[in-house]
Amino acid sequence: MTLLPKQTVLAIKSYQNQAQMLVKNYLLADPFIPYTSILVGILACKVAYDLTQLISSFYVKTYPGLTKIQRVEWNNRGVSTIHATFVSALSLYFVFWSDLFSDQQLADLVVFRSSPLSTFVLGVSVGYFLSDLGMILWLFPSLGGIEYVIHHSFSGIAVAYSMFTGEAQLYTYMVLISEVTTPEINMRWYLDTAGMKRSNAYLINGVVIFFVWLIARVLLFGYMFYHVYLHYNQVIKMHTFGYVLVFGVPLVLATMNLMWFSKIIKGLVKTVAKMQLRI
Repeated sequence: MTLLPKQTVLAIKSYQNQAQMLVKNYLLADPFIPYTSILVGILACKVAYDLTQLISSFYVKTYPGLTKIQRVEWNNRGVSTIHATFVSALSLYFVFWSDLFSDQQLADLVVFRSSPLSTFVLGVSVGYFLSDLGMILWLFPSLGGIEYVIHHSFSGIAVAYSMFTGEAQLYTYMVLISEVTTPEINMRWYLDTAGMKRSNAYLINGVVIFFVWLIARVLLFGYMFYHVYLHYNQVIKMHTFGYVLVFGVPLVLATMNLMWFSKIIKGLVKTVAKMQLRI
């Protein structure tokens, strides 16, 4: 084994120290975190899209036979699944396990609490919403109708505001927990596209969607509005735009969630009926 010359080792260590200083003093410095995290989110979406395409080409037999737009949507749903898993896991952590937004922390008002990590995660999510909204508009309406444009626009604006100002990050994370339903929705589309609509996996997936949607997009929104009610004396101290977002965006999303939930119930009932007829 050949050892590197001492000067080369020192040069490598010097470059490493400079890179660490760059990341610490600029890329992850508080003023730059929002912009760095958005860029990370956009780049992560690109990497996730390419990885989904590469893995699917080798390991999914039905993938090569899909149309061009189906392959684009297949890859795009891979990106949304990865983002949803990432942001919903961290949202659950911040809302239910982290001390950051705990009522026991009396140092400052809960609606104004934030941390470098909580801001960074929101920035990554903003990067995702920008990337996905761009693809939806570019290929409109192949990847989704106007309801997806409305959903991503409202979500992106609310998350970006919370990220840049540090206001209402707790409520932003409560809403982002609803992303836990995205992997199940995407799996349903994958099963349908792969010709497995009549399989038991499709039925199980439908049942899982029903319960996860009920908890994350119906009951949890009710809990969020109740939390706002209990802390209304803090909410009214926010900037007017933030105050409007706290009430307006969740209300719009909750309405859309209920509309989609009614469709989920109808679809589940039809699927169960068809399975019983085959039996």
